[in-house]
Amino acid sequence: MTDFFELQATCGAARAGRLRTDHGEVETPVFMAVGTQGTVKGVTPDQLANTGTKVVLGNTYHLMLRPGADAVAALGGLHVMACWQGPMLTDSGGFQVFSMGDTNTVTEEGCLFKNHLDGSQELLTPERSMEIQHKLGADIVMQFDDVPALPATTERTADTMRRSVRWLDRCQKALPAHSAQGKRQRLFGIVQGGLDLALRAESARELVARDLPGYAIGGLSVGETKGEMNAVLGAVTPLLPAGRPRYLMGVGFPEDMLAAMGQGVDMFDCVLPTRCARHSLVFTSRGRLRMKNAAHATNRAPLDPACGCYTCANFSRGYLRHLIMAGEILGMTLLTIHNLHFYASLMDQAGKAIRQGRYEKFAAETIAQVTAKGS
Repeated sequence: MTDFFELQATCGAARAGRLRTDHGEVETPVFMAVGTQGTVKGVTPDQLANTGTKVVLGNTYHLMLRPGADAVAALGGLHVMACWQGPMLTDSGGFQVFSMGDTNTVTEEGCLFKNHLDGSQELLTPERSMEIQHKLGADIVMQFDDVPALPATTERTADTMRRSVRWLDRCQKALPAHSAQGKRQRLFGIVQGGLDLALRAESARELVARDLPGYAIGGLSVGETKGEMNAVLGAVTPLLPAGRPRYLMGVGFPEDMLAAMGQGVDMFDCVLPTRCARHSLVFTSRGRLRMKNAAHATNRAPLDPACGCYTCANFSRGYLRHLIMAGEILGMTLLTIHNLHFYASLMDQAGKAIRQGRYEKFAAETIAQVTAKGS
């Protein structure tokens, strides 16, 4: 146990614990809602909190370009600016600068890339990423890593993984102990290495040697098979310290998160629940529903009879379909509320199952239910 993370229970490899930050405590496993631009799309902070969401993400790349880290700091930091009182995590910008353009130039110094807003050239380095995240003021900050474009050769994958380790050392040196708002910031390293299990193990060992507050697993959910993802997790998680949190980046289908929890992962983030809601897809305990389907037109039932969210307590499938078909913003908001509540509830149920020693049975039954054919 550290002053940041306490592992409280295990069931097989599955874990339940607690994160302690200057903006509150959070039980794990936890799903973190993505608020790339300093807002979770489609909902107000109050609505977001009422879904059961505990942690919100911001993104260094997008916030450095607009409105700028200095502007965020002048507005009181990301928490104050976004009116979010709970814990926050900021991504380093690494994935964005390597994935949003094909003209990027990577050197040992950092990544030179084209600003997608005005076309200007920008250089993002480990030091600059830490400076920006310091000003944003998140509770958890991510190292700046080198993310290879896929498909990548073994040589390229090894090169980027080892550069990421060197960049981590620079991130550690550059990050002050406290944010510009006086709060403690915890730096997570990111295990890379593609689908090469030997490279993944090398990356994990290098990161563990640096005794970090937490460890993330990156470079997944980028087109690999579920079997390949599970193989990577099976190779990496046993190498990570039991007393530190483990974060699987960008993975968000319920069945994938449940499988990853069974391999010892504590933290997740993904745009899926909010993006799918804006495209009329909802997640329920009985499978996925496409709300543009005419079968819902006169259905007076809620999205999910087992759900206690604001949307399910007040609105029928028929009305929600009408809002979506009419292009009403309220429809997207109500579906977003439901999806985020579903994800938060899934984490709560998983945590209880772990603490009660019944996770394997819970996960198997839940995966069968959430992947059932919907309409």
